[in-house]
Amino acid sequence: MINEQQLEAITKMIETVIAEDPTYFLVEVKIKPTNNVKVFLDGDSGISIQKVASYNRALYKLLEESNLFPDGDFSLEVSSPGLEEPLKLQRQFQKNIGRDVEVLTKDGQKIEGKMVKADEEALTIEEEKGKQKKKEIIQHVVPLNTIKSTKIQIKF
Repeated sequence: MINEQQLEAITKMIETVIAEDPTYFLVEVKIKPTNNVKVFLDGDSGISIQKVASYNRALYKLLEESNLFPDGDFSLEVSSPGLEEPLKLQRQFQKNIGRDVEVLTKDGQKIEGKMVKADEEALTIEEEKGKQKKKEIIQHVVPLNTIKSTKIQIKF
């Protein structure tokens, strides 16, 4: 079982590493049973590969020095969440206003459309139904506490 103290320690380490630039933020830390540490970072305007690599090097050094994993038995992956990962934080919702999303509610309802508003209480999604003259826009206000997941949708 993953040690909560390890998660907390790694979270504090990465928050210290990224503290110099407040446009970047921690989304999530995961530790797999094989001691594979995955750190997901994002930025208000995205995050560059160079920044991710820089944070990876800094965090790796801190992890080695901390002895959180006996005999240095760990691997580290630092990346942005990617499109397959659901949005989790208010800052992620804010930066993705205007994009198409798929919201899955806890009761199994699926809502697809453009996210037009995101606040501390709810997401507002505009769904288009029909074509041309029969086109209708339905606005859904989905309370955050009813959402199971929200994912970005790419449309071509």
